[in-house]
Amino acid sequence: MIGQSIAHYRILEKLGEGGMGVVYEAEDTKLKRTVALKFLPPELTRDAQAKARFVQEARAAAALDHPNICSVFEIGEAEGTTYIAMPFVRGRSLKNRIAAGPLALEEALDIASQVAEGLKEAHQRGIIHRDIKPANIMLTEKGQAKIMDFGLAKLTGVADMTKTLAVMGTPAYMSPEQAKGEIVDQRTDIWSFGAMLYEMLAGVMPFGRKSDHALLYSILNEAPDPLTRMRPEISLQLERVVQKTLEKDKLIRYQNMAEILKDLNAVRTSGMSVPQSEESIIVLPFENISPDPEQDYFCDGMTEELISDLSKIRSLRVISRTSSMMLKGTKKDIPTIAREVRVRYVLEGSVRRAGNNLRITAQLIDAAKDAHLWAEKYGGTLDDIFDIQEKVSHSIVDALKLKLTPEETERLIERPIPNALAYEFYLKARQEILKWTEAGLENALKYLRNGLEIVGENALLYAGMAYAYFQYFNLGLKEEEYCRKQAEDHVRKAFALDPDCSNASFVRAVLVAWNQPIEGIRCFKRVLDKNPNDFDTLFVFSCVLGTLGRRRAVIPLEERTIKIDPLNAAAHFHSGFNRLWEGEYALALERLGKLHRSFPGDVLTKWSYGLSLAYMDKKEEAGLIFEQVAREQPGSLLGSLGLAFKYALEGRRSETLTMLDTDRSLQNPRDFQSAYWKTECLALIGEKERALDCLERDVNLGMINYPLMSELDPFLASIRGEERFHKLMERVKTEWEHFEE
Repeated sequence: MIGQSIAHYRILEKLGEGGMGVVYEAEDTKLKRTVALKFLPPELTRDAQAKARFVQEARAAAALDHPNICSVFEIGEAEGTTYIAMPFVRGRSLKNRIAAGPLALEEALDIASQVAEGLKEAHQRGIIHRDIKPANIMLTEKGQAKIMDFGLAKLTGVADMTKTLAVMGTPAYMSPEQAKGEIVDQRTDIWSFGAMLYEMLAGVMPFGRKSDHALLYSILNEAPDPLTRMRPEISLQLERVVQKTLEKDKLIRYQNMAEILKDLNAVRTSGMSVPQSEESIIVLPFENISPDPEQDYFCDGMTEELISDLSKIRSLRVISRTSSMMLKGTKKDIPTIAREVRVRYVLEGSVRRAGNNLRITAQLIDAAKDAHLWAEKYGGTLDDIFDIQEKVSHSIVDALKLKLTPEETERLIERPIPNALAYEFYLKARQEILKWTEAGLENALKYLRNGLEIVGENALLYAGMAYAYFQYFNLGLKEEEYCRKQAEDHVRKAFALDPDCSNASFVRAVLVAWNQPIEGIRCFKRVLDKNPNDFDTLFVFSCVLGTLGRRRAVIPLEERTIKIDPLNAAAHFHSGFNRLWEGEYALALERLGKLHRSFPGDVLTKWSYGLSLAYMDKKEEAGLIFEQVAREQPGSLLGSLGLAFKYALEGRRSETLTMLDTDRSLQNPRDFQSAYWKTECLALIGEKERALDCLERDVNLGMINYPLMSELDPFLASIRGEERFHKLMERVKTEWEHFEE
């Protein structure tokens, strides 16, 4: 057709071709302007329904006047062909832009916001696009996004003309309801918009490049890989926006584009992405090449201490111990490891120990270039271990050209245990504590006491003992009151020797946070001031703030935790668990369910998953989960609470009260989580006065999650009408509004 004239248009060049039309660049000889002409394919011209659809597209688009929607100049027929005349957009398609690689965050958010504005206008006029995809978004030379081709548009309330074409749309961007051939509304465009935004950010389609049938199966049954694992600079807040657009249940999905625009704007103004100047590193477990294989603990200890040292540098993101140790003995190459944990640099090394003699090698690799930046060999005795660790840390700082503050420089040369043998006992104690068993804790205390016999009073060793005693009652292994007192006594001893001991600050924080949250938060902040990458502190701090419903403060902690320990299930746990305290039960169910399926043996995840099922009114499924926990951990706090919830959900009053009254930890709860869960159980069985007593106790312990208690929690419905509840909420609201994060 090149060179031919159709009506008053002269065809200049073919621009593209799709299932519903061929597009040409043409000259409007009347108005002397360049236009795009779209023709219905000849083989479909004889199809009355297809022709009617084509006309419908033109009318739908012509009704829209918005800068982010390609307008329509004219619809006409000539020489037996039907065409639409549209503005000729100079630029390229979003599809071609994505082919060059993932978009920068600001660019992706800018384009997404423009497309969302256009769709908002269309939806408000009752028009559904039904084929939103990168190929249908044009980017002008000035950076403006324009939605093209309302070829699958459907006017709300108008009979569907597409039945002969079965399922309409492009498989990779279809919503679940569209894939099943169901009636669709504006929420199908929201799904497709989410799939397109995912691809802009990740550079790949959310469900991969598969056959149509495999794609449809993935859309209906699978979840895409989390964006935060693919790009560390993507915030959890942005990831949540994309996930909510891709909810398989359209009732849980965003309901309109205005909601999406509001959340996209919040992402753009939050400033929660990782600073571009931040460097990142993983310290792989040092290989034990000693004659004695039992020296693994020493190699692991050195790995941990290097991680600990480097974690004190604020401008360096250091992958935490758990993720690092999961790669012990791995056969994966360095670039693969770096991609998995999203870091640029990798430190690896080996240790050979024979008696008191040491030989250590270490090398720093730039994984992006697969190039060695620095390598060194060290020889000496056990007494030289502190010097060697300090030299390795400083060599990394120098190689990465990191600028340290005076405080960071001082922390790198700290030697909290001055004796090598006592230090060795400390490393052995750390390894025993991490077994999370009673025998392990007993061994840990023995090693720590041996260390104290050598060096006398020592803050780090006392902090280790405090942590061991804390774990006794935290794991439900020994009576809480005695172990808590021992832990508190050893924390005091540590502080008497070193008021700035971060290990002691962490233990003190977890001891006080559950019944004095304000003081606990201060402790957590002090630890993070010195060790900004400390996983344990970030994790527990996040859970405390999450329970209190402080979403604005908790999300950066969740993000940081995932980024420094991406392979650790616990790092992902609180991004589901914390949503329970915000009343986002559907999102919590999805995340905790996925985590439970990946780590079925993790009891805390399993119990929390059961709770999310209960909130979503899936009582029978929740009961089965709670029974499993009770069988696996009979007599434990989680076991008793789980059964109490099961009985309460079933309306079995006497059995619920038996569970709550016989468990020592639940008779008079000492933390604001347990007290809250007990309140819910009592409210569910109609024990209003007891529930209010327990809720008041909970508030006295520091529970001030006003939105959850006053409105969001369905389990408290039976007591919300009580005068006593209203008075209590007045107090909670005041504390909530004056809470300093």
